[in-house]
Amino acid sequence: MADFDIAIYGSTSGAVAAAIQAARLGRKTVLISPDEHIGGIQIEGLGSTDIDNQVEFQNSTAVGGLALELHRRLSTHYGRLSQLEEVVAKRLKVPEMWKFESSVLKRILAEWLAEYPELVVVRAALIEDPSAVSRIGPIVTSIQLTNGQSISARYFIEATYEGDLLAAAGITTVVGREPSTTYNESLAGVRADTRYTQFDVPVDPYRTPGNPSSGLLYGISPEPFGNPGDGDAHLQAYSYRLPLTDIESNKAPLEKPEGYDASHYELHRRYIQAGGKLYTPRLRGVPNRKTDLIGSEAVLATDLLGMNDDWPTASRARREEILEETRRFTMGLLWFFANDEAVPPSIRKAWSDFGYCLDEFPDNNHFPRRLYVRDARRMVSDYVITQHTASEPEDTDPASTTKSEPEPVAVAYWPTDTHCARRVVRNGLAHNEGFVFKEHGHKWKPFGISYRALVPTRGEGVNVLSVTCPSSSHVGYGAVRLEHQFYALGQAAANACDIALSHASMDSALDVQDVPYDVLRGRLLKQGAVIDASSVGKPDFSLL
Repeated sequence: MADFDIAIYGSTSGAVAAAIQAARLGRKTVLISPDEHIGGIQIEGLGSTDIDNQVEFQNSTAVGGLALELHRRLSTHYGRLSQLEEVVAKRLKVPEMWKFESSVLKRILAEWLAEYPELVVVRAALIEDPSAVSRIGPIVTSIQLTNGQSISARYFIEATYEGDLLAAAGITTVVGREPSTTYNESLAGVRADTRYTQFDVPVDPYRTPGNPSSGLLYGISPEPFGNPGDGDAHLQAYSYRLPLTDIESNKAPLEKPEGYDASHYELHRRYIQAGGKLYTPRLRGVPNRKTDLIGSEAVLATDLLGMNDDWPTASRARREEILEETRRFTMGLLWFFANDEAVPPSIRKAWSDFGYCLDEFPDNNHFPRRLYVRDARRMVSDYVITQHTASEPEDTDPASTTKSEPEPVAVAYWPTDTHCARRVVRNGLAHNEGFVFKEHGHKWKPFGISYRALVPTRGEGVNVLSVTCPSSSHVGYGAVRLEHQFYALGQAAANACDIALSHASMDSALDVQDVPYDVLRGRLLKQGAVIDASSVGKPDFSLL
């Protein structure tokens, strides 16, 4: 007899949703969090959500189920529940209604999880050993944790950003950018023309200007530019989502970090000297006058190009090293903006007016504990979400798309969005490469996220689902990777496990591939999930 009906591995929003839904259905559930803090990037600085924040579309229409319930809880805290209900009922576009403080969300999630005392929460990670996952054929039977526990369950849900459970279970995953030929994607691989956050002035990349033999400035990769459309192992850049504030009573100064290296910001000095304009922090409607520095606000912002490529497959010890390296660089960058004499006085003043929030991340000197892992392992299954899935028929290969996606369990309503992957030399100048976002002429569309993208191939796993690393290409994943969409996928996966359990006998389990979709669909609709892409509206490209 298994210890649990459902075991969820992860600390993310998808993990929270799966755990709450499974517990709500009365299943014996364990949430195994490899991180001390549960909630993913939303409790690590992402308070300015990607809901209704773009001019040409309104995607709050795709928020339902547990994701909407979460925002109702947040709005109750902020005393704006009646306004949220009006926004939802009348389909109004009010971006501020969906924004929150990470510290507030962290408390709300802790309270929400505590409403289910039968839900077991274990804070431990998979051991880093081939014996971490035990299986009989395609059935995962148990996992081994760093606290010495062995957890067995009937069904397992992958809910990390990195896909660590999938990899440990031997389920096929991919890291990096496929070549354009793999799925016939025009936006895949090396980008011939990266316009978004591109250098707008010529910047010499060499330590000694004009002398390639002197070496490259910090942050610029020596690798060749390559051929457009080629695949590689690069990832879209991670960053910290940084809440800053200009409220004096809640502000800690932007201090120079220990180990600060002034040479790491020579590229920024060159950019200024060439006439480039640095950006300044701005308030985005997060309550209590807090920013949310996204990472891609400018040519040289907080996105960490090339600094996180080995994160997905790295050991936990190496990931901690990456956290420290990138924390030092990011803190140093903010100090540079506020203090370096190469920075124009007006820019220095604007940054100096802000500081770290005293009421955020008190256990980590008011700095986020985790990076925004935008892109890591992705499962490879029989069904793959690609650029074609996210594109209107006239903008894609007719042979690669269908009128509607099979067996949808959530709606992805966001452009194909991948941040820059590299900073290289091109034609003797510094060049940012890899951004895909609202590409000129690309008519993207909202689409149903298929249940088939959540299940592995039958030969690799029949009792495992993935909510945060679904089967998708690098470009396709860029449209899926929003936090409220992970809530929807977590809710769907928990329901699928519950249905499989109800159809299984004591001696035999129902394969996740065989969960009857009509039952799952009916269940999700009763729970308020949004699964019909035709009901949410479409972007109006004439507004761009």
